[in-house]
Amino acid sequence: MSSEILGKSIVYMGTPEFAVAPLKALIEANITVAAVVTVADKPAGRGRKLNESAVKKAALAHDIPVLQPVSLKDESFLNELAAIKADLFVVVAFRMLPEAVWNMPPLGTFNLHGSLLPAYRGAAPINWAIINGESKTGVTTFFLDKNIDTGSIIYQSELGIQKNWTAGDLHDAMMPIGATLVVETVHAIISGQFTLQPQKSNLATHAPKLNKINCLLDFSKSPVELVNQIKGLSPFPGAYFGEYKFLNASTTTIELSCSSPLLYRLKGSLFLKYANGTIEITAIKPNGKRQMSGKDFVNGMQTEELQLFS
Repeated sequence: MSSEILGKSIVYMGTPEFAVAPLKALIEANITVAAVVTVADKPAGRGRKLNESAVKKAALAHDIPVLQPVSLKDESFLNELAAIKADLFVVVAFRMLPEAVWNMPPLGTFNLHGSLLPAYRGAAPINWAIINGESKTGVTTFFLDKNIDTGSIIYQSELGIQKNWTAGDLHDAMMPIGATLVVETVHAIISGQFTLQPQKSNLATHAPKLNKINCLLDFSKSPVELVNQIKGLSPFPGAYFGEYKFLNASTTTIELSCSSPLLYRLKGSLFLKYANGTIEITAIKPNGKRQMSGKDFVNGMQTEELQLFS
């Protein structure tokens, strides 16, 4: 154990799988995680069985106490959190914290964000980097303040985006990089050996929350942009139109177009033709059915073409 972390402890806050790798990295680095804060268990599936978050499962596997407040402003939760007397709070893929929480520990609270801030501030930075056709992105650790994703930067690590990646691929590539950066940031803060970099707000871009509107296929886009939209929303929540979710696609040299969008088969492959051109669909999910490859889908097509209706 490094001398600078002796006697120091953190509280870790996170929920999804993305937040598991940093938690495990902190544990492996012998940093004392005094408690984990995560979302309350939620009923899921046909049996409405209570579902535990990925972070809760990881914490319990390492015998770390877990707090699951319904409200982060609840007085009993705040008292319980304060009683832990942690030196530092670490946040990865959690929800917005009230000042009463992030201002509590003496060394502050930092967050891991899936972009090179101030680029892509907001809820879905990984998705929007792919949707917008970026060639690089990265991860950032920064101290929380009163506004969303605006605090001073501690560390950043850059990551190139491969052309064939979906948002899911980028997510998976980011996890180990983010985990390493979180550990380095904890060491730096506890040792006091870091220099803060204020964000340049004039360079800020935004990554708004995904919804039904921005997940609807936008046929005003070029074929390259439409492919990026599909990849950027895959595997979740998925780009959709009519009775289908489109989960992967690629550009093609085929140059066909039509006034209203339709699916068609050609030489055993599935294509989507619309006013601005044609793209190949390589993964698709019809409503109420399993996800399948484009080639599997065309094997079940009864006609050469299928009109798409919104």
